[in-house]
Amino acid sequence: MLRAALRPAASVARVAKPAARTFAVSTLRASEHKEIDAALFPPGAPAGTVPTDDLHSTGLERLQVLGEMHGVKVFDYDPLDSSRIGTKKDPIKVLSWDSDRLIGCTGSPAESHELHWMNLKIGEHPRCPECGSVYELDFHGDLELLKAQKAHGH
Repeated sequence: MLRAALRPAASVARVAKPAARTFAVSTLRASEHKEIDAALFPPGAPAGTVPTDDLHSTGLERLQVLGEMHGVKVFDYDPLDSSRIGTKKDPIKVLSWDSDRLIGCTGSPAESHELHWMNLKIGEHPRCPECGSVYELDFHGDLELLKAQKAHGH
C-alpha cells in the first residue's frame, strides 16, 4: 500500500523540469529615467580609501550630513520645554514639518514621571495622562504639498 501511495509522487518528480529563465530588458528601455541632481548622490570614495559620510551617504542621512556641513539642524533633537506645564490656553508648542509628530512627556520638572508617548496632530491638543501637560503641534510645512505626498503613498 505504501508503494502505491508513493508511485504517483515519484513519477511527478521525474517529469518536472525547471522553467526556462528569460531575461528581459524592455522595462529598462521603456521607463523614463530622468537626470538626478549630482548633489543628491555623492561621487563615492576613491579606490583604496575609506569613504567618509559626505562621500557615501544618501537619502535622509545625506540631507542631515549636508545640513550639518552648512550649520543647519535638519532634525530637531532639542528637548521640549519642561520648565512649565502646558495648559489649554497656553500649550507647549512642538515644531513639526509633518501633519503629525510623536512626542514623549516626562513631566514638569523634567523626569518627574515615567515617559508617556503621545501622537500630536494638527488641530488636536493631547494631554499627558500623568502630569496633565497639554501640547500643540506648531506646523511649519506646506499642507498642500503634504496632502499630495500622502495621496501618492509617501
